[in-house]
Amino acid sequence: MTDQAGAPADGSGPPSAPAEPRIHRGLKDVYFDRSGVSSIDGRAGELRYRGYSIHDLAERASFEEVCALLLYGELPNRTQLAALDAELKAARQIPDEVRALIATIRHAHPMEVLRTAVSALGAGRADPTDVSTPALLREGLRLTAQVPTIIAFHHRLRSGLAPVEPSTELAHGANFLYMLHGTAPGAEAARIMDVDLVLHAEHGSNASSFAARVVAGTGAGPYAALTAAIGALSGPAHGGAAEDVMKMVREIGDPANAAAWVKAKRAKREPIMGFGHRVYRAEDPRARHLRDRAERLSRERGQPQWFAVLQAVVAAMQPYARLGVNVNVDFYAGVIYHLLGIPQDCFVPIFAMGRVPGWVTQVREQAENNILIRPLTLYDGPPARGWVPIEARG
Repeated sequence: MTDQAGAPADGSGPPSAPAEPRIHRGLKDVYFDRSGVSSIDGRAGELRYRGYSIHDLAERASFEEVCALLLYGELPNRTQLAALDAELKAARQIPDEVRALIATIRHAHPMEVLRTAVSALGAGRADPTDVSTPALLREGLRLTAQVPTIIAFHHRLRSGLAPVEPSTELAHGANFLYMLHGTAPGAEAARIMDVDLVLHAEHGSNASSFAARVVAGTGAGPYAALTAAIGALSGPAHGGAAEDVMKMVREIGDPANAAAWVKAKRAKREPIMGFGHRVYRAEDPRARHLRDRAERLSRERGQPQWFAVLQAVVAAMQPYARLGVNVNVDFYAGVIYHLLGIPQDCFVPIFAMGRVPGWVTQVREQAENNILIRPLTLYDGPPARGWVPIEARG
């Protein structure tokens, strides 16, 4: 019989050496906290926001309703929704100082501009470090409203076009397309944009949300946290798949080329963009809501070849589905963005545009029950050694 330290209970004999800690690289399968925001069942391919199925939300809810659900915890009634919608519309304008800053860096990548502009928005607030619940809700709605304006303002500026001021009438997604193109979108395009934002609004402790919570854990405010989140999302391992899918589709060119293209990629052990997910072993539940819309939009815009290439890639990848390699939400998003006339380097910023309410809600959750997030690394460098004067170093 031994005690908890591994030594015999009677005290005789040397204690056993402590077991080496187990390393969870990338914090895979590690639960660092509890959350009431979203739940994911990777094996079943299920996603819920505060208990509501993503399928119901994608087909029945507006982005504004989902924004209220994430930030306030419940779906709004008509009066509450009207108040939130009015607040979002009233907050769409960005300060002149931020406009001037964007102008000075207009040739940078849109994600770099977005990260810098969000940080600058915080610099103009009276107390950007206020993490009280009222402040986070107020600033969360403001950020949700202004991120689309930043993206559209920058794109028009770098394209030599006059900025389009935000509408006070159009819904969130429709207003973004209006500011980007200068004309109000049709009902179908507006609805597709709305669905896309709903699907991207929240997704648990992904890299960008975790980055936001790490920053919030230090007591920093929402602008610092979202600046970090945008920085994390800009990395190709997290947010770049939609942009890469469109590159893949262009490279394949014709559905007849898809099987050979996939075979060559797999032979070199290279990833197929838009397939696989860190969490899902079944198909990403968000993908189905973009698949049908991508097909319909392809036909309406007279460019059916793009969707045909996607489906040919799906067929070529079918043998890998049993291994848990399925399409994810980004697979169809890239073609949809292309058909909506959105520049390729703006695909990831749109991901950020939809995710703002989720990020803010994660920050709020962290702030309400805060603890500094401070994991450990297991040292495996040189053993302890003495100081060597510079004259004696080789």
